[in-house]
Amino acid sequence: MLKTKWISKKTAYTGAELHSLFAYLEHGVLGDSVVAFRGPCDVNFEHMVDGEDLLEQAKIAGSDMVHFIFELFDRPLFAGVLLQRLFAGIVLDTIHSLSEKELALRRSGDDIYWGKKKLSISIAARSPNSVMIHFAVNVSNQGTPVPTCALEDFGIRPKPFAEACLRAAQSEYESIIEATQKVKAVL
Repeated sequence: MLKTKWISKKTAYTGAELHSLFAYLEHGVLGDSVVAFRGPCDVNFEHMVDGEDLLEQAKIAGSDMVHFIFELFDRPLFAGVLLQRLFAGIVLDTIHSLSEKELALRRSGDDIYWGKKKLSISIAARSPNSVMIHFAVNVSNQGTPVPTCALEDFGIRPKPFAEACLRAAQSEYESIIEATQKVKAVL
């Protein structure tokens, strides 16, 4: 089972939050989980784990974002990257279902774009005992170092958006687990 929790306290994301047992030690959520919260983002190079961003000395920041932090135990990084990309699709579907506007959003890898404007940031990484994913969506376009779009552009409120994404992720995860348990071995 994938446990989920919306954290109502606004919390800044610095990259330091992407650590093993974050959901458990900070929010009492033990096991495979995804927690969501709203707050600014400013990842310094000390906590940046994306090699491409480090090489480019890229700034990762935003004044207001919805953050999701996943932790899955006993899974390889490959599974984390697959879930990261699946979650990008969940976010895309959720935005389309909540927005009253016709949107030409697209997913490229683990990122979501509206034209050339970037909506999301994301990384999947391994800890010694788990796979961690940080996925965040702009609520506002302020404080971003690149051209962005945001939930406010689409008329979407952050909390209902996050809660819908959490429900969809939990449902998808449980369906995947069930699919692995219902098949007969091939001999």
